Amino acid sequence: MENKLIVSLSPHVHGGDSVQKNMYGVLIALIPAFIVSLVYFGLGALIVTATSVIACLFFEWAIGKFLLKKETTTICDGSAIITGVLLAFNLPSNLPIWIIILGALFAIGVGKMSFGGLGNNPFNPALAGRVFLLLSFPVQMTSWPVVGQLTAYTDATTAATPLALMKQAVHGDASAFSQLPDAWNLFIGNNGGCLGEVSAAALILGLLYMLWKRIITWHIPVSILATVFVFSGIMYLANPEAYASPVIQLLSGGLMLGAIFMATDYVTSPMSKKGMLIYGVCIGLLTVVIRLFGAYPEGMSFAILIMNAFTPLINTYCKPKRFGEVAKKK
Repeated sequence: MENKLIVSLSPHVHGGDSVQKNMYGVLIALIPAFIVSLVYFGLGALIVTATSVIACLFFEWAIGKFLLKKETTTICDGSAIITGVLLAFNLPSNLPIWIIILGALFAIGVGKMSFGGLGNNPFNPALAGRVFLLLSFPVQMTSWPVVGQLTAYTDATTAATPLALMKQAVHGDASAFSQLPDAWNLFIGNNGGCLGEVSAAALILGLLYMLWKRIITWHIPVSILATVFVFSGIMYLANPEAYASPVIQLLSGGLMLGAIFMATDYVTSPMSKKGMLIYGVCIGLLTVVIRLFGAYPEGMSFAILIMNAFTPLINTYCKPKRFGEVAKKK
């Protein structure tokens, strides 16, 4: 019997992970936040999420088939669904359908497929779509429905979000703090905002699930949250009449959603643990700076996109240690 030497490329031992498995793991982690959005925003949350997901799937299929001429479709790997869900989670629950579709087209067509598809995009596609809509339709994107209007959609009653109230306080309106929800309501999600960012509790459940399944590591979310807590805490101690407490900062806006589900995107975040910590600290600092001193009440989306651009540089200077024998000098 003839023995054959078979040579194959690495890896020779497979851990069982795959893009599809991890993507659907992230989707499972997003379920608690989606359920909370349905509880507080009802029909609006369902319409926005379904529209965003369907539009993202369609544009990925259409662009791949007719523009990029790909023989196989990538809509089943879960990445387009995640982009759709995360885009929806960054939108108000009363946003018109046609604007959601435009956001999905930009997220998939410009933010992802124009660079070659999954693995090649330098920026988080969902955040790219969200910022595009924020700059293009600022009025519609900053109209926040009051929670509890389960059957209302485009005609829902709106009110200021916690971040908008905190921005008013920074500008000298001391009475704005009295209108802020307490920490418990911010924690469970009983406050206005984007439909997927309001409940810190639901997002933390998703974080714990992804850590348990080892879909992500703790480095990016913990470094972001710790930096925001420390920096905003310093500002609060310096002037408590103008700046909110660090706990309120952590529980408000898209901080939890961004730190847990968007900054941790495999493609657009650093590969080494040291790089992840640097990346997370910079995102935290930028978020607080924009929140307190910028024109927009929220800075999380802009901070992540800015640091996405620096990810290749961080990877260059934070390379993992090489293992092997060091050649001795003669």
